[in-house]
Amino acid sequence: MSSSLIMSTMSAVEFLFTALLVGLFWKKGFHRRFPAMGGYLALRLTSMPILIALLFASMRPWGSAFVRPYFVFFWAVYVASAVLLFFICLEVFRSALMAFSGLLRVGTILFRWAAVISLVMSLSTISPNHLGFSSIPDISMGLVRSVSVLELCLLAFLCLSMNALRLTVRDVPFGIALGFGLMSANDFVLVALTTRAGSLITPLQFVYESVNLAILGVWLAYCALPEPAPKLVLMPASSALYRWNEIASALGHPAAKTTLSTPAGSFFLTDVERVVDSVLARNIKSRETEL
Repeated sequence: MSSSLIMSTMSAVEFLFTALLVGLFWKKGFHRRFPAMGGYLALRLTSMPILIALLFASMRPWGSAFVRPYFVFFWAVYVASAVLLFFICLEVFRSALMAFSGLLRVGTILFRWAAVISLVMSLSTISPNHLGFSSIPDISMGLVRSVSVLELCLLAFLCLSMNALRLTVRDVPFGIALGFGLMSANDFVLVALTTRAGSLITPLQFVYESVNLAILGVWLAYCALPEPAPKLVLMPASSALYRWNEIASALGHPAAKTTLSTPAGSFFLTDVERVVDSVLARNIKSRETEL
């Protein structure tokens, strides 16, 4: 069996897996909970046959007119996928911190700033002398590279804080982050090995496509298996995570009805601690009243 036939078969299997994944994703209603993920899967499903058709046409003797449309459409899908991947990371991050409103609000702000900084650092490596139509691949790859770093950081964050956030490996947010983390690692490994061993491009492509099929299989398993029931997160008032969540909730909300007398020689950090303590005491008292 020739290598081209094997790659064609693997591409057909990838399209079949993607179609099954889209069907299960919509059937379980996950597209309402993760709309960016639903858009990414729909884009992947619809763009794949169009790209294959344009590529096949451009390889014909009469297909020189299809080379430029294939180029433009390929990189347009590439950029759109990168933008959707950023919003997918944000959706997974918000879903993981759903029970901690204060940390969610502050973490979302930090997440956006980290995305902006990584994007600026990635695009700053592109020379302004080469800006134009030919620079589209460099800009697109820089954008995807910055998003891939965010995906790996998100997966590392979830793995390190699973116990604190009351997450399990069966939760859908962790499954989505796991798939994209493996996909990013697969991309980085392929680029690193291709530049060092040019003679192994064909075997590396087989391994790369096999990993992508395995990722789609993992997502299919997460969509097919029943999701564990959500658990109520209960933490003692002395918990460090609870205190950080209350501090994050207090940030940006001035205590208008609280009057503090500042003695001479007091430090700014001491005043901040008193404000936080008063907010914590008021929240604990209100919760005890509700109970």
